[in-house]
Amino acid sequence: MKYYGNLALQPERAGESAQQRGGVRKTRRRALPVGEKLLYMLTVALLVAVAGVVIYRYAEIYQLNRAIQELKVEHERMTTQVKELQREVERLKDPSRIAEEASRQGFIRIDSRGIAVVTDSGRIGVDRNDRSATAMRP
Repeated sequence: MKYYGNLALQPERAGESAQQRGGVRKTRRRALPVGEKLLYMLTVALLVAVAGVVIYRYAEIYQLNRAIQELKVEHERMTTQVKELQREVERLKDPSRIAEEASRQGFIRIDSRGIAVVTDSGRIGVDRNDRSATAMRP
């Protein structure tokens, strides 16, 4: 019975060796020419160099993005700090708070015609002419 096509289904003939049927041939591979070897090596070296440059650039981009993120965080922190300081300035500029602090430190309020100064002896001197503070001598 003859089988055409699939050799797995073909029964092995009894007594026939592999060499009689054609057997395994040993072929010798030819070496690549030196020019072709150099061309392949140059191509591989060029690809490695390009890959190195690309990876280096990606590393730089990563570092820049990291620095940008850190600056954004610092900017947000400083913005909140500026807002807090502005609120404190508004609180400190309140005229009633200023008057209270002045009275606590020993200043007294007088009419708008002169300036009063409290001396060590407790006397108040008012100069209504040139609006300068003077202490009265005891």
